[in-house]
Amino acid sequence: MYHNPVLLTKSVDDLVTNPDGIYVDVTFGGGGHSREILKRLSDKGKLFSFDQDLDALKNTIDDERFTLINQNFRFLENSLMIYGIQQVDGILADLGVSSHQFDAAERGFSTRSNAPLDMRMNVMQHLDAKKIINEYEEEQLANLFYYYGELRESRKLAREIVHHRKLKPIETTEDLKKLFSYIPQFKQNKFFAQVFQAIRIEVNQELDVLKEMLVQSYKILKPNGRLVVISYHSLEDRLVKRFLKNGMFEGEPTRDIYGNYAKAFDLLQTKAMIPDKEEIAENSRARSAKMRVGIKN
Repeated sequence: MYHNPVLLTKSVDDLVTNPDGIYVDVTFGGGGHSREILKRLSDKGKLFSFDQDLDALKNTIDDERFTLINQNFRFLENSLMIYGIQQVDGILADLGVSSHQFDAAERGFSTRSNAPLDMRMNVMQHLDAKKIINEYEEEQLANLFYYYGELRESRKLAREIVHHRKLKPIETTEDLKKLFSYIPQFKQNKFFAQVFQAIRIEVNQELDVLKEMLVQSYKILKPNGRLVVISYHSLEDRLVKRFLKNGMFEGEPTRDIYGNYAKAFDLLQTKAMIPDKEEIAENSRARSAKMRVGIKN
């Protein structure tokens, strides 16, 4: 299977409230969520899906209600305007790396396979993991590991990389992992997952792209339109949670004379939805998933 969609039924249940409406799946991947959305739409409904990965285009759906847009979802608003769409009834985002991208060893996303340092979701872009590891300044690398990987030993990691790349370019995922062979074996899985996450976020500008998409989502959603976001690590979830709460990512929102601030969204549930034990048993990727749903005011 190209990708096993997480929280499939629940996410689409919470998304689709108008069978005649216009919906957007900004992370098409294998098309699992998109196919489920189409099942809920009438002949009048429309679905626009986004994916920048060329591999995902092979999964396109033959349905006159469906349009697949080969773009990064940071171009959400402008891409929809090309099709004459200014407002939509709901937007779904299943963030992170697809099962296919992890399983395609040559893409360099997985810590389990030896592959070229790549990690590009859009293989046409110039910046890749190899360039970051071999060309970023030590301070840049340290900040990357600290902020995106949440690694306390970020400065030590950056020094190790800079030292070794002077001797020989670091070209593969195994080259990178060998630098940190001193990490105790019982800590290695989590450690390397954090290292790879940090590099991947930088390669694909994932947090900046997410912020841009969220801001555009609020602009194009109709009143009472729904935004459903499934995230897989705390950096994403914090951004989503804060944006749904007050429409901002940092700072304090403006309050009225009574101390109240205008809420961007009402939350469908106050706590994030998580997969049940059965889904996690069937799909290990679901283990870290959190879903939040906002209803636009």
